[in-house]
Amino acid sequence: MPRPPGLGVLTGRRLAVWGDPIAHSRSPQLHGAAYRALDLDWEYGRERVDEASFASRLAQLGDPWRGLSLTMPLKGVAFDAAETRDRAAEFTGAVNTLLLAEGGPRGYNTDVGGIVRFLSEQGVAGPARARIVGAGATATSALMALDTMGVREVEVAARRPEAAEHLMALGERIGVRVTPARIDDPTGTADLTIATLPGGAEIPDATADRLAASGGPLLDVVYGHWPTVLATAWERAGERAWDGSGMLLHQAVLQVRVFVLGDPHAVLPREDVVVAAMRAAFEASASA
Repeated sequence: MPRPPGLGVLTGRRLAVWGDPIAHSRSPQLHGAAYRALDLDWEYGRERVDEASFASRLAQLGDPWRGLSLTMPLKGVAFDAAETRDRAAEFTGAVNTLLLAEGGPRGYNTDVGGIVRFLSEQGVAGPARARIVGAGATATSALMALDTMGVREVEVAARRPEAAEHLMALGERIGVRVTPARIDDPTGTADLTIATLPGGAEIPDATADRLAASGGPLLDVVYGHWPTVLATAWERAGERAWDGSGMLLHQAVLQVRVFVLGDPHAVLPREDVVVAAMRAAFEASASA
């Protein structure tokens, strides 16, 4: 694929994914495939960086650095480091993408768009009521994604309902009614469930079955521990369940847009070819 017009000046750039731990990250495969498809001679690596060392490491970056992808536990400190932030980052307090630009780092949360793009790809459109399982940091991105999809009522099922208070506050800010519930006692029904629990989370089968019986299709953001207890329960219920690999792919596409074009909403040249290359690289790494 010839280098698209206007990208020739962006030569020799460096990027990386930072986090702690970091060895599990698939970002190098995804981004590497994208830049090869765009015929850009960019280097994308990975580095173990913790919260304590983040600021000093960031201050050391100069030319030819173009940007960073951030995983846990760095999304909060990256938020603080950003001079400007997109709407998703502002409302969630989390930045997973830093564009190193003149005037200071620009922060983005592409997890929100990654969820929306993946669910749209699966034909999920216009759910009226949704459920989020878990009330941790990823749940804020899930809530923002549901807002983007037009959902106005969301139940948050958590082991401790009081843990959902920050999501209730966010819901008030964006116009979504958020109701807390115990994870073993969900109320009503949902057209869609997004699970944000860690991969190794233990959930009794009876609880998982109760969630599946009233939850619609499931997006479980886990992609390294599959099938999860929830996914197995959804299978028993005859409902669709997806892991988080599609969300990961699509949030990475938005990151590539940021790094290449400076805007997560700007479409890449021949983006279908780029996405296909990224998808193939992800599938190859998963089977290796």
